[in-house]
Amino acid sequence: MGRPILRKIDPALDLSRCFSELDSLRRPWNAVSVFGRNAPLEVEVGTGKGMFLRKAAAGTPDVDFLGIEISLKYAKYAAAGLAKAELTNAAVIHGDALRFFAEWLPDLSVDAVHIYFPDPWWKKRHRKRRVMRESLVRDIFRVLLPGGRLHFWTDVAEYFHESLAIVAGCASLEGPMPVPEKPAETDMDFRTHFERRVRLQGGTIYRSEFRKP
Repeated sequence: MGRPILRKIDPALDLSRCFSELDSLRRPWNAVSVFGRNAPLEVEVGTGKGMFLRKAAAGTPDVDFLGIEISLKYAKYAAAGLAKAELTNAAVIHGDALRFFAEWLPDLSVDAVHIYFPDPWWKKRHRKRRVMRESLVRDIFRVLLPGGRLHFWTDVAEYFHESLAIVAGCASLEGPMPVPEKPAETDMDFRTHFERRVRLQGGTIYRSEFRKP
């Protein structure tokens, strides 16, 4: 499925608090410098239009949420949604999530990592571009606090099983634990826009959750 055309961002919105460029960040990255407090931190890899960030931040104000999005227009769109909703416990970084995990995130700094519907890179010669790879999984294990969670969902069965094998082979995470599908109570009661599209079209979603001992 291709990405839909985005609505224009209101130029009056101030994105300075909730949007930043990866290469402008200090190392190691410090959540207090962004959110102004010490709170549990959850990171989403591939923020897309930002539905997960907005809903999660609004629903759990005692937790801070950080999205990493490689597409500039989507990163700004997601940040604009946060600014419009006046959510101060979520922000978006434009850049490569693999670099952010490897070079910026300190050990034992994250309570949960969310990876929902990453690009499957269908062609065999492009598989090396998949975000679910050994290096990222090792970094996820490194940055997760004990008891921290990794959530991974996709609508591609082959990618799902390949990813489970990668996690099992390079990180001592408990799981995969099954994640039951929750009935949607409203037209927008989904975790991401992509989940909404797949489910409304009758597609299958493969969900997993892992826990760091």
